[in-house]
Amino acid sequence: MQADAKAVKRPGQGLHHECIEKLPGGLISGVVLVDGTVRRSPTGNSDFVNRLLRHYEAKSWNGAPRYLGRDEEGRDTLSYVHGYVPWRGGNPAVASSAALAALARLVRAAHDLTAGHPLADGHEVVCHNDLSPKNTVYRSADEPLEPVALIDWDLAAPGRRVHDVAHLCWQYLSLGPGTDPSWASRRIREVADAYGVASADRQELVSKVAWWQERCWRGIESGAAGGDAALISLREAGVPEEIRAAHAWVTHHQQTLEADLASD
Repeated sequence: MQADAKAVKRPGQGLHHECIEKLPGGLISGVVLVDGTVRRSPTGNSDFVNRLLRHYEAKSWNGAPRYLGRDEEGRDTLSYVHGYVPWRGGNPAVASSAALAALARLVRAAHDLTAGHPLADGHEVVCHNDLSPKNTVYRSADEPLEPVALIDWDLAAPGRRVHDVAHLCWQYLSLGPGTDPSWASRRIREVADAYGVASADRQELVSKVAWWQERCWRGIESGAAGGDAALISLREAGVPEEIRAAHAWVTHHQQTLEADLASD
């Protein structure tokens, strides 16, 4: 993290020196740590996300940051969740049986707290829609990894449970070239069992992984063509091609990936 400090004048308080650290990640919206709280520029979805985080707080659920309001610069202010975030990726421990089962239960708890709530707007639940290791806080970097909170709720929206579970499987299991399909099949079953995925949803879980992949690569290309700077950088880095390759891998191995879901 990059640390800095600046002096700001607050009404009735004189000069106050803020300690500022640039947090890793935050490709779409810059994220900084100021005096121990997370600050980020609002997005078009901020009002919904802030209501969601307040709902989780009202339910005393600690699996998400607390929304603390907006600062003098109009930035959303969130509590900082201490722990280990594998934001660079590449930590195989996120796909261990114990870590996946705990993660699935954490996601299930988030979903259950919004089922039937006005925030779900008539849908099953509110989905996170960007579940990945870089958006997960683990208690520490020691194994076995224990997920304690989900962060970066910018894309949260009403949806179906299976959508989040499918995204989880894609991201934490690295479903794409280089992953063993039989190993992945067993892990997908473990996630489904730990979450308690309904029988009907199990039948479409793998197809929803492919749905996410196609949605993501098309979204990046469309946004980049429209001039979005962050998405242009992803396109230039070859991310759409990587996701298309992952999509081809999932569709090619779909029968194998579904094998353990169908077993007793």
